[in-house]
Amino acid sequence: MKLPNAPDDGSVQGHAGTEPAVADQDLPTVADLSAEASAPPLATAIDLVGILSGVEETAYTWDMTCDSMEWESNVASVLGVRNVKDVGSGGAFQFLIAAEHVTRRQSAFALQAGLTSSDDDQPAAAGGPPSRVQYRFRPHGRRSSTSMWLEDHGRWWADEHGKPARARGVIRVLNERYMEEQRELYRSDQDELTGQLNRIRMTEALAAVIGRAERTGQPAAFMIASINNLSIINDNFGFDVGDSMIASVGRIIADKLRGGDSLGRYSANKFGIILNDCGPGAMQIAAERLLKAVRESSFKSSDCPISSTISIGAVQLPSQGHNVPTAISRALQALDKARSTRHDACVVWEPSPGKESARQRNILIANEVATALDEHRMHLVLQPIVNSRTHEPAFYECLLRMRKPDGTVISAGEFIEFTEQLGMSRMIDRRVLELAVGILKKHPDITLSLNVSSMTCADAEWLVLLHKLTGGQARMLKRLIVEITETTAIGDLDQTIAFVDTLKELGCRVAIDDFGAGYTSFRNLKHLNCDVVKIDGAFVKNLVTDMSDRVFVRMMAELSQAFGMETVAEWVTDGPTAEIVESLGITYMQGFHFGRPINVADLPDTKPRLAAAG
Repeated sequence: MKLPNAPDDGSVQGHAGTEPAVADQDLPTVADLSAEASAPPLATAIDLVGILSGVEETAYTWDMTCDSMEWESNVASVLGVRNVKDVGSGGAFQFLIAAEHVTRRQSAFALQAGLTSSDDDQPAAAGGPPSRVQYRFRPHGRRSSTSMWLEDHGRWWADEHGKPARARGVIRVLNERYMEEQRELYRSDQDELTGQLNRIRMTEALAAVIGRAERTGQPAAFMIASINNLSIINDNFGFDVGDSMIASVGRIIADKLRGGDSLGRYSANKFGIILNDCGPGAMQIAAERLLKAVRESSFKSSDCPISSTISIGAVQLPSQGHNVPTAISRALQALDKARSTRHDACVVWEPSPGKESARQRNILIANEVATALDEHRMHLVLQPIVNSRTHEPAFYECLLRMRKPDGTVISAGEFIEFTEQLGMSRMIDRRVLELAVGILKKHPDITLSLNVSSMTCADAEWLVLLHKLTGGQARMLKRLIVEITETTAIGDLDQTIAFVDTLKELGCRVAIDDFGAGYTSFRNLKHLNCDVVKIDGAFVKNLVTDMSDRVFVRMMAELSQAFGMETVAEWVTDGPTAEIVESLGITYMQGFHFGRPINVADLPDTKPRLAAAG
């Protein structure tokens, strides 16, 4: 063995004719020589691949312009892929990422041009900031149940135009300890009750699958499944049993899905199901499998076994749903049809030109209403309600109009029903109240009536606004009549009673509108403590020819008088009808025979008189 610094010929050199310059105590020991023999030469390059493999990591470079990825030679053993070609491009690698986590990696790499790249405000051409993101990876493909968690630590650089052009990074496999530490991350993905994806992650997975289907041309499917009898179970057995039912149905559906398919909870009793590589025939087979599995299962409660069924609405992707909102909306439309059947069923969405046209029109109307409210293009017109004896205006009903940007005006009847369904009623009712109080302040001698929706009957803020706008002035409040439709009154009688009582305490009067169109009894009217009953025009328009309508209107007049209420006959359109209404004892009349709606500026100078206004 050659000693350190020894010449190649093996001799020991020193000064001529003297002892060697190295003393005995400086010679290496056996231990030193053994250690030196086992250590790699200092000049040997560091084995980077070996180090990465030892800690279950691999590295890559990614040419984004041609979507080519090059990996360290250990990629197959670290990631568990069958072939390096499986991750040979960015698209191929992304294809193996769990659908619900695809957007995580995209966001981390900021794959949009024009973003500033770092905290020091360097231009985008300098590159993006380092990113670190975790996601679930399926090395054997989307249908496989094999998966692992990866952590991707990388950075991208831009070309001369500021667009992402290349990236480099290191990927490591995460162990069970890390997963325990990331419990909160799991909770952010999963629905607490069912353990399936929550709604946010489900929609992210759906977006990824739609994009994948568009890129690859392979069809996919999306379903929404609804538990049919959940409300009955909740009412009869309690919500805890209902929750158990939801969790059980979720487990049954999950057990029948293939590896790589996704299941998430869309809402209380609805699940979203994402099926990869699924054409129309396979989608129908999958739906029948799920329907049968739930139908043939029973669930044990503390009292007795319970069974349930589901209904399914389905769409093909991407042909019937090119984006997430469209896919969900159409699946829900199909689900409504499925639930209308007498048994559990799956309905696939079918295009309906008429419905689509109506949907687009409704969307346009909703946008127009919202914009009109913001731009103060809503205004009121007033229709006189006259005293049946004098035919003089007693008060005016406020009717809403919307002025379009081109100057055309449309009545509330063209949009109010749809906006109520969308929950816009509160905004509209508040604007109407503001306009009505403004008229009361400007015209201190008139009385107005205005309609409110069912949502406003439960809106304490509307009452607060009423008190604020009027300043609580009794003289102004008694000149306001609030109209509630009959269907609203019977929808939640206790809530309506509380609303009416508050209005009466403030000094307002209350009217029941369209009486006779629903099923309200006079007993309910007595509980509501109303002041005015407006008889539905359907019973008034044919009084001249229909004796049964005369009997009904006379009975309304007599019963209302007995309960201390006044009456209004709507839709009085001619003189003979007005004469009959007056003879039947109705207090007020409203209709085109006595005047069409007028603008506030056209109010007559005469002072309206309200017989029982005080």
